[in-house]
Amino acid sequence: MLLIDWLIVLAYLIFTMVLGVYLSRKASGSLVDFFVSGRSLPWWLAGTSMAATTFSIDTPLYVAGVVGSRGIAGNWEWWSFGIAHVVMIYIFARLWRRSEVVTDAELTEIRYGGKTAALLRGVKAFLFAVPINCIGIGYAMLAMVKVVDALELWQSLGIEPNQSMKLWSVIVVSILVLFYAGFSGLWGVVATDFFQFFLALFGAIVVAIASVISVGGMQNLINQAQTNTDFDILSILPITFNGGLGWSTVAGIPASAFTAYVFLQWWAFRRSDGGGEFIQRLVAAKNESEAEKAAWFFNILHYVIRTWPWIIVALAAVAIYPDLADRELGYPKLMLDFLPPVLLGLVVASLIAAFMSTVSTLINWGASYLTNDLYGRFINPDATQAELVNVGRMTSVIVTALGATAAFFASDVATVFRLVIAIGTGPGLVLILRWFWWRINAAAELSSMVAGFLIGLLTSSAPWFQIDDFGLRLLVTAGMTTVIWVIAMFATPPESDETLDNFYRRVRPGGPGWQKQRQRTGVRPLQNLGLEFKRVIASLLLLFGAMFAVGGFLLLNSLGGWLSLIVAVAGWFWLRHLNRQPIVPVPRPGLDDDDILP
Repeated sequence: MLLIDWLIVLAYLIFTMVLGVYLSRKASGSLVDFFVSGRSLPWWLAGTSMAATTFSIDTPLYVAGVVGSRGIAGNWEWWSFGIAHVVMIYIFARLWRRSEVVTDAELTEIRYGGKTAALLRGVKAFLFAVPINCIGIGYAMLAMVKVVDALELWQSLGIEPNQSMKLWSVIVVSILVLFYAGFSGLWGVVATDFFQFFLALFGAIVVAIASVISVGGMQNLINQAQTNTDFDILSILPITFNGGLGWSTVAGIPASAFTAYVFLQWWAFRRSDGGGEFIQRLVAAKNESEAEKAAWFFNILHYVIRTWPWIIVALAAVAIYPDLADRELGYPKLMLDFLPPVLLGLVVASLIAAFMSTVSTLINWGASYLTNDLYGRFINPDATQAELVNVGRMTSVIVTALGATAAFFASDVATVFRLVIAIGTGPGLVLILRWFWWRINAAAELSSMVAGFLIGLLTSSAPWFQIDDFGLRLLVTAGMTTVIWVIAMFATPPESDETLDNFYRRVRPGGPGWQKQRQRTGVRPLQNLGLEFKRVIASLLLLFGAMFAVGGFLLLNSLGGWLSLIVAVAGWFWLRHLNRQPIVPVPRPGLDDDDILP
């Protein structure tokens, strides 16, 4: 990098710090101000922040590795979560906003009661804030180290660094993130996320365009990438029908893995009803409608818009560097080899932006558990709001330090990504059912969470229990966890009528699972589950149809593009029809059902 590139990066860092400090005044009033922005986020800011959270510096490296080793079909490892994210739009977004919690762990003592609920809240807060969250920060830092190494940033300053020095350089950037995340809370995180997301997206598009030009156009890129692999790197599905030969695997992932991704992973994962960082933004939205819009906006940005620049760069890396040992390094190598000065500085700044957006979210999210669900709940329940804000800032430092520690032990982005999925698989079905079935109790959720974590960890890393087939690993983890939580649920008593009635009055979910509570309270649900399920199906057709239509046209597959576009349009028309159906009226806050607005 030249001096002009370094100046661009420095200017970006200064801008981020100034913005974070400016917004710190918005986060000083109370715990709600600090961790959920006073519940005043507009949909476009909340949705962009959700998308920025999932766009870390590790994600383009991860996609480059996936496509290089498993083809485009390998992306179903994360595309499958699109099902859960669409379900989040219509089934869960409004429920979370009505719950008015600060963290998803807090919901446990609203949905359940007694000592088991308190234990569940504490265990959940600790697991999410420390091991799971810090592993996420650690592998984001690992990806940053790989980029620093591949771009030879220290060497451009005339310094020959060792591995430890590279990591410390990343930790310094993390301290800068801590500076604004710790002072300004969620307001600083989401405001900087907005600029960071579009800068990171711009960087990905620039690298994609430069890559295509470097190989002489899209057709040459496609041909060369296919020539350099011994599987169908362009296949979106891992199986095709070969005439009289039947179904066969043609892509780089086995059918078992694809089946696990699409039919198991999205509902068995711990984010099946939204996910911690997403929930934080949904409950921070101005109202239920804004939360729903934020969830939709996130899906469009995350799947339709952002997918294909990453994939095109990954294909270019396969075409240009056929013998590259570490496929994850294809992304930064293309930047270094084909971007001119100024553009290189902007794209390096975009990767730093992606890194900072994710790490700032994880710091704030982890600190919210430690502050709201451990300190404020168990250590000092009488703490003042000012004290809780200060504790939130101190725990932000703790989370950052633990994440930096985890970075020293991480070695491979894709491997750690799979570990995060594995240790989070198992409790997803319980998290879904707790909203719609009164019989789910605290023992069921606690056992599912602990069992899923331990089984996922053992099958991922323990020599005697390790399962190499990732699809089989998820199936075993989910299956064993389900057996454990079902036994725990029926071996323990249900929650009290008072607890269940209070939860139902607060959230008012639909479906037959709350019939007893509906009769006891006389309160109607604010959700039409039958209609919402239809909306989910229509939206899945729209979202995945639009995503594959964009990909089909970009990769010169006109037939696939047009067929996908037809599916997307059909989903859109169906969704429009469903949206015209009457929606359950919502009462003004503080009024009875008899006072419902017309």
